Amino acid sequence: MREFKTAIILAGGKSTRMGFDKQFLKIKEKLLIENLVYRLKPTFDEVIIVTNKPSEYKSLPVIVTQDVFSGIGPLAGIHAGLLKSTSQFSYIIACDMPNINLEFINYMQTQIAGTNKKATIARFKEYLEPFNAFYSKDVIEDLECFLNLGGRSVTRFLSSLDAHFIDEEKAREFSKNWDMFYNLNTKADVNEYLENINSLGGFVWK
Repeated sequence: MREFKTAIILAGGKSTRMGFDKQFLKIKEKLLIENLVYRLKPTFDEVIIVTNKPSEYKSLPVIVTQDVFSGIGPLAGIHAGLLKSTSQFSYIIACDMPNINLEFINYMQTQIAGTNKKATIARFKEYLEPFNAFYSKDVIEDLECFLNLGGRSVTRFLSSLDAHFIDEEKAREFSKNWDMFYNLNTKADVNEYLENINSLGGFVWK
């Protein structure tokens, strides 16, 4: 089993603040999730999308899977993606995160390559950043136990893991303004993001 050949995009969530399903979020008339796929493809041999609408992704070069623990939240998505993954470690990102930082991805790999750590996760002050992170296949058993006992909190689960945590100061060397963890939760977020990328000369699509 190769260590780092898999990326997982989580396309679940209720999207209540956005007002529509975020997996269909478009930036400049293109699906954000489609651009994520093509940004990740050169680095990862397989890209997995965890979604409750698998028929929407037949045209993309991806593996599609669904939650085993339905209606639970992001932990269920992590679980489903890892079950399908053929790598020891999988990179996991949410479908509403537009900024992929390949240098940070490479750095995270160097931190856990050849180790028994179950994840590598960045910290922001006292908080953890559960996405834009790597998780080991060895997390699956822990996740199933946690979910079967009624656990739902991502932070509580991650805090219990034997993980490699990257402190904020180090992570900011790769993303000074923390934009590699930025996610689009509302229409206002989308409008602000569009204004920012327009001021920088536009967003680079495949």
